[in-house]
Amino acid sequence: MNKNDKIYIAGHKGMVGSAIHRKLVKEGFTNLIVRNSFELDLRNQQQVTDFFETEKPDYVFLAAAKVGGIIANNTYRADFIYDNLQIQNNIIHNSYLNKVKKLLFLGSSCIYPKLAPQPLKEEYLLTGELEYTNEPYAIAKIAGIKMCDAYRQQYGCNFISVMPTNLYGYNDNYHPENSHVLPALIRRIHEAKEDMAPTVKIWGTGAPFREFLFADDLADACFYLMQNYNEPGLVNIGTGVEISIKDLAYLISDVVGYTGAIEFDTSKPDGTPRKLMDVTKLANAGWRYSTELKDGIKLAYHDFLSKGELVAER
Repeated sequence: MNKNDKIYIAGHKGMVGSAIHRKLVKEGFTNLIVRNSFELDLRNQQQVTDFFETEKPDYVFLAAAKVGGIIANNTYRADFIYDNLQIQNNIIHNSYLNKVKKLLFLGSSCIYPKLAPQPLKEEYLLTGELEYTNEPYAIAKIAGIKMCDAYRQQYGCNFISVMPTNLYGYNDNYHPENSHVLPALIRRIHEAKEDMAPTVKIWGTGAPFREFLFADDLADACFYLMQNYNEPGLVNIGTGVEISIKDLAYLISDVVGYTGAIEFDTSKPDGTPRKLMDVTKLANAGWRYSTELKDGIKLAYHDFLSKGELVAER
């Protein structure tokens, strides 16, 4: 990418899209195209068609998606599959029609089978059943990967797919019901501290293991791969380091300064027991993460406090 190339960041208001936007600005790119959801409904085929025909971007980062945690994924199953399919179908197809030089499609580690061998290698895709609670979202993302490959094979499009592990960072969603595990824990433990509660209750057993990547590290990886990677299939983006939900809760308590007890509600679902990315392919391509988990949680917590997240739905 040249500094004056026209680059469209789909989903620039979200955690991932805003991180990519920050990265491009930092690297000196000035011709960035962004639209919020009120200006451009990415689910609307005609709106997306008109947008691409007018703007003619050279490069596309497809970071727009409907996302959420276990509760949201399992409750709004139809919304998650419909919205995500519509968004990616419209953007990928119009990128082909308007001769976009390169597109980067962002998926999620939930595309892998629930009981796939660990760590998760790229070739494990479609080798087993998905985790039920986020199956509609995962199927949409798998479709996006296969769509990029199909357009590459049939039309010669340079469309690549990357699958990040669990993300957190600036502009995260801290909604009490629709957020992912790490921001949900930050909010819950902070509220317990503010309320001087003697205990805080966490969903599940605390036994599952998860891997977490700071969103600005993901943006750095996406920028690197957009410059240096041009292959079909997908690339895992992660740290290759995992932590149990129990230990994560204690780590967040330490950062937040909460000194009460943590209890685990074993009547609630755990989700996938383990989800660690094999990042060998990414390492071989020449990239590695730089933000350690505790440092990243400190940055995320500061961002959470600065935005006054507790105003909503206590």
